[in-house]
Amino acid sequence: MRIAILLLNKGRGSGEVARQHVRFLIKQGHQVYFLHPEIGDGIAGAINIDIQLHSPIKPVHEYLPSAGAQQKQVARMDFAEAVSYLPDYETALEKIAENVDIFIGHHANLSAIAVHNVAARFNIPFVLFLHGTGIEPRHEKLWNDEVWELIQKAIEEAKGIIVTTEYVRDALVKPLVALPDDRFLILPCGVDLVDFRPENTQGIREKYNLHEKYIICPGALTKSKGPQNVVEASKQYADLAQTLLIGAGELEKELEDNLDDRGKLLGFVSSEDKARLINAAAILTAAPEKKEHFGIIYAEALAGGTAVVAYDGGGVGLIINPEVGILTERSPEVLGKNIRALLEDQQQIRQMSEKAREVALRKFDYNVLVKELADWLNKFV
Repeated sequence: MRIAILLLNKGRGSGEVARQHVRFLIKQGHQVYFLHPEIGDGIAGAINIDIQLHSPIKPVHEYLPSAGAQQKQVARMDFAEAVSYLPDYETALEKIAENVDIFIGHHANLSAIAVHNVAARFNIPFVLFLHGTGIEPRHEKLWNDEVWELIQKAIEEAKGIIVTTEYVRDALVKPLVALPDDRFLILPCGVDLVDFRPENTQGIREKYNLHEKYIICPGALTKSKGPQNVVEASKQYADLAQTLLIGAGELEKELEDNLDDRGKLLGFVSSEDKARLINAAAILTAAPEKKEHFGIIYAEALAGGTAVVAYDGGGVGLIINPEVGILTERSPEVLGKNIRALLEDQQQIRQMSEKAREVALRKFDYNVLVKELADWLNKFV
């Protein structure tokens, strides 16, 4: 197949999922057009197309620490500002449309509208991959109504909808757009099983001067991601392990002050270092204020053979079960006490570590997931 994949911007979690889909679709013999602003070198083997925006303000789903001040959430734009970006995306899509069998648009956002419009003009099937960060603002009474009507029409007229979990389908999409279950493909995020593996830890403790045992919390340092809850939880186990936060955001100074000598913040690290830091951790934890739609960090932890202790809710239960981790009530004190209990039971940590890798190989292998995606797309071509 000839597949075009459109992102609103480079993205983080959802962007990385898209990039992995591109890589594995190419590996499986498909031709892939990959489009988003600031694409740079893109993905080897893909036809990478850099979308030129008419404005220095980057449209985003939610705050991106890497985007700095030059960004604005589309869900907070008025109609005129939002639709002013559509020609930027549609022009790029139109240039390749005659060579494409199917479009994939990521997010309930301008990307969905652009794909819908161009697909209709060229009579090409399209599907949408709906991530929670695009659709969640509508539940919070955001989105200009006229813009949302265009997004909703795109969702309704898509050949199919991809979601990562039943939670995204049932709690986020269907209450807003009533679609039958058979229109959905539930496709978990995969994980890089090479970088994320238990033995890939060479020199990482020495590089960052880390204790033998540490608890890791990856992610943006923003209130919604909940690093402040992890810092509070660390008071319960600080004598057993240090707490390590990786990422950046507006809470950085506050977290550093509150964490004190119980751990440290590393800021942004390379993807290679991130993998090794997760692989070498005793436990991965997270305590987001909002419920996770999927939570790629949990799948990465499993692939690295790292036990997980995290807040329950959303789609996390799809990944973490009692064999590989502990999901707690949404309380920093309870989270910290569960981390402490697990740190004091090294046999249980070892058992979880062994099972974690096994689960990752079985459920989150991109080779298998992307083959399932391709077979599903082929039905519409």
